[in-house]
Amino acid sequence: MDGTRRSDIRAGLCVSVVLKKDQRTGKLTDGIVKDILTKSSGHPYGIKVRLQSGEVGRVKKILNE
Repeated sequence: MDGTRRSDIRAGLCVSVVLKKDQRTGKLTDGIVKDILTKSSGHPYGIKVRLQSGEVGRVKKILNE
């Protein structure tokens, strides 16, 4: 499942995100969602989240339900 719909994402979910610094390369970083930062119901590049590690990125894949 991709991360373009806010309704699919919630705190505690394990996801793969692209960090701002990795947007050119597309390198994915795995982590657990702490906060959802995107206010709209969807975003074409992925919902922006803060991981428990403090890193901020856009969700590309949801790893577990």
